[in-house]
Amino acid sequence: MFVNNIDKICLANGVRIITEKINGVRSVSVGIWVGAGSGHENDENLGITHFIEHLMFKGTQKRSSIDIAESLDSVGGQLNAFTTKECTCYYAKVVDEHFDLALDVLADIFFNSTFSEKSIEKERGVIEEEIKMYEDTPDELIHDLFVQTLWDKHPLGKPILGTFESLHQIDRRAITKYIDNHYLPTDVVVAVAGNIEHKDVQEKVRKYFEGMEVKGSNNIIAPPGNVTARQFNLPRETGQVQICLGTKGLSQQDERLYSAIILNNVLGGGLSSRLVQSVREERGLAYSVYSYHTTFCDTGLFIFYAGTSPTKYEEVIHLLADEIKLIIDKGITPRELEKSKEQIKGGIFLGLESVSSRMSRLGRTELCLNRIVTPDEVINKVFEVNLEGVHDIAQILFKEQEFCLSTIGLNEQTIDIKELFAS
Repeated sequence: MFVNNIDKICLANGVRIITEKINGVRSVSVGIWVGAGSGHENDENLGITHFIEHLMFKGTQKRSSIDIAESLDSVGGQLNAFTTKECTCYYAKVVDEHFDLALDVLADIFFNSTFSEKSIEKERGVIEEEIKMYEDTPDELIHDLFVQTLWDKHPLGKPILGTFESLHQIDRRAITKYIDNHYLPTDVVVAVAGNIEHKDVQEKVRKYFEGMEVKGSNNIIAPPGNVTARQFNLPRETGQVQICLGTKGLSQQDERLYSAIILNNVLGGGLSSRLVQSVREERGLAYSVYSYHTTFCDTGLFIFYAGTSPTKYEEVIHLLADEIKLIIDKGITPRELEKSKEQIKGGIFLGLESVSSRMSRLGRTELCLNRIVTPDEVINKVFEVNLEGVHDIAQILFKEQEFCLSTIGLNEQTIDIKELFAS
């Protein structure tokens, strides 16, 4: 279906370089992916991965923070980074003729950042403001609260940004120690997609990364155990109650993942999904209602979200539970199955029009699975899913596991999560 022009080499130290040549574009997206995320932290250095991501842009041995900011801005490019629970990515997107500049800037911040005491103190304040902004956005905060509720005390349940208290425990010594222990060549993937030539790009990347030394041990996050039903409410004066109801999902490596993707699409993956039609279109109880399935290397999350009036909160949660129980009992229809397959295929096609999305696919799948998952493979797996497979995975995820519930905006929760699914 797709012409995959992808090549991969592995350097002697373990760094992987993956390139995808895309015809008909003039842009290039390059990302340095590191298998170090907030899930590798502990209570003493909570938030340090994200802190380091910020500090990488605050000055190197040859570039000031202003030089870094202007480097790609001046040629119409983009330079940014993000931190997840399992990895960090530093990336750039430029017109193809500026690829050398983009790679040099990324390699410079990755290897030569100075982490000055002045930058550390200044950025600590910036991240504190980021935490405040996040906490003032309840429809985003609720998802973090839910993960903390589900995975209480496990590293994957901790907030990526850290806390005010933990940020003040992080100093330059802790930062350099964390990098030595977790920025490992065996956990680094350099992914490049766009108007490039494989050998040319690989040789240029090699010059920067072949000298990267192994200092720490492999990054491994022990997967969390089974879910125990928990509830958490954050009292707050808001116009809406924010609701997250969910349970543990499947890992990126689970072959049943594609059945779960279709299950999610039917339940709350789009405007024609069951939840949107039931909660929003038929009853007008919420503006935003959806579900999503998030995968990690060794586990996953299946979450239902809604924002509604405090007077309608109980009704909405019961409607969410009713749709879950209905799909446990009766599964999905043949029409829903076929429609979901086409919707997922369409989403993949649209994603292929972005060089950044294609670079991200290379980096994410290689880092987690040690191989590249192509669009062809995903579409083929999706179209192999049958009704029985979707019904079976609904039983495993929803009937055989307990649910957790998190809310923001109530004085107290009035629903017992165990009773909700008892009948």
